[in-house]
Parts: sequence; structure tokens; C-alpha cells
Amino acid sequence: MDLLERVSDARSVMTVICMMTFIGIVFWAFSAQRTQDFKEAAMLPFADEEQPDTQEQESGHG
Repeated sequence: MDLLERVSDARSVMTVICMMTFIGIVFWAFSAQRTQDFKEAAMLPFADEEQPDTQEQESGHG
């Protein structure tokens, strides 16, 4: 078995490993158990927003 065959085999093995990892991540991300976590994460940008006081903003004008 020469070097070229070993490199070719290693590339094939790495391709299969990467493909299986990708498929595993896709199944993990779209599993029903993760739905609630993703809904909570989607609302994070809106958490702890303070409403500006309109009287303070208007008094600072002109």
C-alpha cells in the first residue's frame, strides 16, 4: 500500500466522519426536545428592554 492510497483512504474516512457529524447536528437541532430552548433563545433580544420615558425625551428638545 503506497502513500497515495493511504491519503485517499484517509480522505474518504474524513469525508464520512464529517458527513455523519453534520447529519447528527441537523437531527439534534431539529429534534422536538430542542423546540422550547430555541423559542426561549429567539426571545433573548427582546428580554429586559426598558421602555423610554416620553416626558424625559420631550423635555430635552429645543
